[in-house]
Amino acid sequence: MKPEKFEAIVALVGGAVSQIADGTINYLDGQTPPSDSAIATELTRLQTEYDAQEYARQRQAEYPDWGSQLEKIDDDGLTRWREEMIDPIKSKWPKDNSGPK
Repeated sequence: MKPEKFEAIVALVGGAVSQIADGTINYLDGQTPPSDSAIATELTRLQTEYDAQEYARQRQAEYPDWGSQLEKIDDDGLTRWREEMIDPIKSKWPKDNSGPK
């Protein structure tokens, strides 16, 4: 996902901001528009933040639904649930984003 310029502006200025179809940004609370370099820096920060959470998105996609997890806990207890349903996914997708590609 590539963050959009509007997202960066919203993060930088605070307050109400809108964007019309042609891309024009309207600052509704009298904010000072950020410089192009500030926007570029914020876009880089947003992209880095997004990339750092890749492991979490991958884990979320692979975790079983809550009903299955609750059934496993009820049938086999928390230890077996963690060992059989959670730990394998966490091992596959570690927080350092070194999981399979």
